[in-house]
Amino acid sequence: MARIAYSDPAKHSDRTRELLGKNRNANIFRMMAHSPSYLEQYCRLGGAIRHKGELDPVVRELAITRTGILCEAPYEITAHKRIGKNVGVTDEQNAALENWQSATCFNEVQRAALAFADETVRLPRATDATFKAIAAKLTPGALVELQLAVGFYVMTSKFLETFKIDMQPASEVIP
Repeated sequence: MARIAYSDPAKHSDRTRELLGKNRNANIFRMMAHSPSYLEQYCRLGGAIRHKGELDPVVRELAITRTGILCEAPYEITAHKRIGKNVGVTDEQNAALENWQSATCFNEVQRAALAFADETVRLPRATDATFKAIAAKLTPGALVELQLAVGFYVMTSKFLETFKIDMQPASEVIP
């Protein structure tokens, strides 16, 4: 159960109702709606991360889901395994993300991105060796997008866990 009540729909502005509707009234957004201006900017940056960059969507979703795993955020893991599947992440890859290092279902770019995500979450910064490995495989733009995606979803995972956001019922899942 969430630590505080979700925002009151009766108090939502038209813009907040619009944003919530676009996001299927998912619990994370209902909680974030306590701060409508932050909700709007969160959605703007999240939309850019998920829909406007050059980073391969499979690489992005593998890194985001791995970030959720490292942050111990089940809501995030569930949502992004589903999103990943919709962009081409295989069931085998989703299942292997807990122990990706020993899995054979990831290509070189995906492995480098997962190592980068691991170190970005666990350390103050990725090591030089890990950074060089991923930088050799991505354009500077895609590399920036990868780092921002991991950082954004660390923040998202911490938000979810801080407020103990309830999982969505299966009938209300985000596509």
